[in-house]
Amino acid sequence: MSKIYKTASTALEGLTLNGMTVMSGGFGLCGIAENLIVALRDSGAKDLTVISNNAGVDGFGLGQLLETRQIKKMVSSYVGENKEFERQYLGGELELEFNPQGTLAERIRAGGAGIPGFYTKTGVGTLIAQGKEHKDFEGEAYIMETGLKADLSIIKAWKGDAEGNLTFKATARNFSPMMAMAGKVTVAEVDEIVPVGTLYPNFIHTPGIFVQRIIEAECEKRIEQLTTRERST
Repeated sequence: MSKIYKTASTALEGLTLNGMTVMSGGFGLCGIAENLIVALRDSGAKDLTVISNNAGVDGFGLGQLLETRQIKKMVSSYVGENKEFERQYLGGELELEFNPQGTLAERIRAGGAGIPGFYTKTGVGTLIAQGKEHKDFEGEAYIMETGLKADLSIIKAWKGDAEGNLTFKATARNFSPMMAMAGKVTVAEVDEIVPVGTLYPNFIHTPGIFVQRIIEAECEKRIEQLTTRERST
């Protein structure tokens, strides 16, 4: 069966369920699967647990799913760019599991690698450590963190082929290769689908075995915070 789908909505057909866990790649608005997020919103799936570094911005990216109240819980590292996120969390409408950024990345990687848990020093002595198992190694305290998995991972890549092999561009790679491994089903959105064999093997960041569906789509690629200065004369 072909892994290539024509649209984001058809690529998600049969994959979305109420109460499911979704991993969404991206850092800020860099490397987010813009079209797949909209398709997930339009699917009507609700009570979602979303694992993502952040929740986009108001009205864009995962922020759209917050506006429609489809997200029940966020597992994130940073939430500072979204006022609706803040409002829902402080109002008790949204569950939040905060993670140090490196811990979040390792939890996702561990889930994809079949590692149920690991120990880290990050967070020891803080609120992050409350309720978690502690263990001493060579006289130092560590806390146990668990691996993360998802029913569905939606990621954005630069180029992909019909086998699902993916190449990412610069920092847009971020969490996506790890999320592709940690999702039961991974759907990739790419700027360009190229013929099989044209991607240089050493620069395939995600092998096709981890990708079940792929679409080619245009993205707005909005800038999260645009900072400019006057040109000097």
